[in-house]
Amino acid sequence: MDHAKTIASYIDAKQDQFIQMSDDLWGFAETAFEEVESAHYIASSLEQEGFTVTRGIADMSTAFVAEYGSGDPVVAFLGEYDALEGLSQERGATEHQPIVQGGSGHGCGHNLLGTGSYAAAIAVKTYMEEHGLEGTVRYYGCPAEESGDGKAFMVKAGVFDDVDFALCWHPAPVNSVLRLNVLAVQQVFFRFKGQSAHAAASPHLGRSALDAVELMNVGVNYLREHIVQNARLHYAVTNTGGNAPNVVQSEAEVLYLVRASNVKEAHEIFERVKNVAEGAAQMTETEVEVHFDSGSSDLVRNDTLDDTIQASLDGIEPPTYSEDERAFAETIRSTLSEAEQNTYWANDLDGHTLTDFIVDRDQIHEQTGSTDVADVSWVTPTTQCLATCFVNGTSLHSWQAVSQGGTSIGHKGMLYAGKVMAAAAIDVMRDQEKLEEAKEELQQRTAKQGYISPIGDGAKPGPVI
Repeated sequence: MDHAKTIASYIDAKQDQFIQMSDDLWGFAETAFEEVESAHYIASSLEQEGFTVTRGIADMSTAFVAEYGSGDPVVAFLGEYDALEGLSQERGATEHQPIVQGGSGHGCGHNLLGTGSYAAAIAVKTYMEEHGLEGTVRYYGCPAEESGDGKAFMVKAGVFDDVDFALCWHPAPVNSVLRLNVLAVQQVFFRFKGQSAHAAASPHLGRSALDAVELMNVGVNYLREHIVQNARLHYAVTNTGGNAPNVVQSEAEVLYLVRASNVKEAHEIFERVKNVAEGAAQMTETEVEVHFDSGSSDLVRNDTLDDTIQASLDGIEPPTYSEDERAFAETIRSTLSEAEQNTYWANDLDGHTLTDFIVDRDQIHEQTGSTDVADVSWVTPTTQCLATCFVNGTSLHSWQAVSQGGTSIGHKGMLYAGKVMAAAAIDVMRDQEKLEEAKEELQQRTAKQGYISPIGDGAKPGPVI
């Protein structure tokens, strides 16, 4: 991989710009579909770098595509920049210190993710200019990965149809190829409507929507025994109908998230959950409305591209850490529970507070989760790498992750990921045979069942009102 050093030099030359971007995004900490400043910042920066930007794609105001070059191959870098509610936290703090009580924070490192992909796109553009490499490089600004599944809406809108291959990454406690047991998701609101009444004087006239929610939750708890082993059912009561116990609640709402091995299974389980909701409505003489919120698919792996990203990881020296960084890491690790401290993403990491080496993907423990990157993987060959941004044992979606995501440890992992993705992209762009192999692998893996969008007909991106 003779171009790896060249790619690394491009990113090193602009590292201050990339670090500033990631820190600014960290400060914005905007949640799903509200990433107004974040999307504008990245899109405008890409325009200044010579990309042509199309905003508001797939009916999402904070989604965009930035493009440079023309013709084939078309390589896509996927960028995310949404934060999580309730995870406000001081940057670089070694104890829980919210900046704003109840505020948002980048507990999954998407400030790093979006910037790392940005750095990779800039590096590939520079390489194309200086070496006469033909093709098109795109940065996809993808909102609402945490909640809302923006990429699934983008895939359904066809914005990835002409992409030859896609790359992404995720902040992690290791440097490796992503190995994730990705479950398909259906997320749906159930809104119950009843009749209010005085709870003491005339309770017989009331029909409690809150009772319906509670009965539904009990019913779904019994359903859990009778679904496939690796499926998951999660819920949050999003409207209790008010705070007055002497009023029969006329409205209540619960949000359910169904996970399963594939979209078909997830939808089948959702239909059973819906039957439980209708039963709860009948028992309470209320009405229930079902509002589809979002969904994402299971992942289609691509070993051809995974091999390429592994070679890129092996060919670029991972970050090293100063004594101060290691001391900070040890302090953060001391804040983790014993169970967290003994949780590793890979084999043979005991004793390593910071993973400063490459972990072979065969050593990675398969994590279970969901991501809308999976929807992209059904329509174009897709690969993802991991880069060390967090101390071993750090739980994603935690204050510790937020704190570390704004430090030099996070920055180093981000820059490393940008180098790895850009070098892998150049490798594939220069090797038509490898690209065709990746495409053929995708065709073989999806031949039995083509892509089924998890997004229900008529569903619109954005919060359900």
